[in-house]
Amino acid sequence: MKKLYATIGLFIASLLSAQIPQAFSYQTIAFNASGAPIANGNVALRVSILDNSATGTVLYTETHSKTTNAKGLVNLNIGQGTATTGSFGGINWGTNAKFVKVEMDPQGGSNYTNVGVNQLMSVPYALVAGSVLSTTSSNNGGNIVSLKNNSGNGTIIVYSDNEAKAYYLNPNGTNSGSWNSSNVTFSSPVKGAVASNNTIVVYSNNEAYGYYLNPNGTNSGSWNSSSATFSSSVKGAIASNNAIVVYSDNEAKSYYLNPNGTNSGSWNSSSAIFSSPIKGAVSSNNTIVVYSDNEAKGYYLNPNGTNSGSWTSSSVTFSSPVKGGMASGGSIVVYSDNEAYGYYLNPNTTNSGSWTSSSVTFSSPTKGIISTGK
Repeated sequence: MKKLYATIGLFIASLLSAQIPQAFSYQTIAFNASGAPIANGNVALRVSILDNSATGTVLYTETHSKTTNAKGLVNLNIGQGTATTGSFGGINWGTNAKFVKVEMDPQGGSNYTNVGVNQLMSVPYALVAGSVLSTTSSNNGGNIVSLKNNSGNGTIIVYSDNEAKAYYLNPNGTNSGSWNSSNVTFSSPVKGAVASNNTIVVYSNNEAYGYYLNPNGTNSGSWNSSSATFSSSVKGAIASNNAIVVYSDNEAKSYYLNPNGTNSGSWNSSSAIFSSPIKGAVSSNNTIVVYSDNEAKGYYLNPNGTNSGSWTSSSVTFSSPVKGGMASGGSIVVYSDNEAYGYYLNPNTTNSGSWTSSSVTFSSPTKGIISTGK
């Protein structure tokens, strides 16, 4: 079998738009089996983002068809290819190390050969600044990380391998900063955290704790006394306004802040169960959709009335593997090779989340998705 040689390229922080770019640049030189550059040739690349290690969980995969220049150089924007697994916008850049795996077919087909796996360093973390409402920073050891809620309400959580402690600013009354007298401990190493508005969730391999800031009344921060536990390893988390969903291989659990009444944070008593491994999630305003290979389930926060979070009782199923999803305003679309379903929040009347009863189907494989905004 011929062996393909390629150099692992340089990652460049290129401004692809006036806003935080949902992509980053990649360059590589393609060589043939004889070690000569493939000049002015058509090549195909498959790029995957891996979580935590060079052999970690595949968070996202996309394909590109490119033409090399006279020196065999290939330029592409990772995040703007044809998604085949997961969603680029759903990657939580603020937790764990990220690695990029590049595969290539020098004939331009789909007979890919692995040409290398490299750890992403600083460039993609510019994407963290554009994520919902959270940023992270770490010490040199990498085992103590501070997470800041960036919505201006002065909440910070610092977590180690087995413990998380919270600091908050009371914007009313005394306007003083305080460490919460209580903290939470974990039985397995903490993997990451996600923040949105007045809520933060810190999660380990099998457990998640919620923290909330009461925006009215005392304006004090509190840890919820109970946690959410998982029977399989936690994969990640996603936030939308005052709602957060944490998901494992086959289960998704939700945390929300009720901005009326008690203004306390709560874990929903019910969770969403999947029959195939969860691949990713996408959020928009008060809605979140979690999807596996063949199923998608929606979660919504009612912004009026009870302001409680709920899983929509019905889900949607796909006849071909789900490729990814995208959000715009209060709507979300999840799509597979030949089908797409829409989920939306009705801001009037009941303010509940619903799947549109019918889907759209395609006679040829879907290639991508785009929206007018997050």
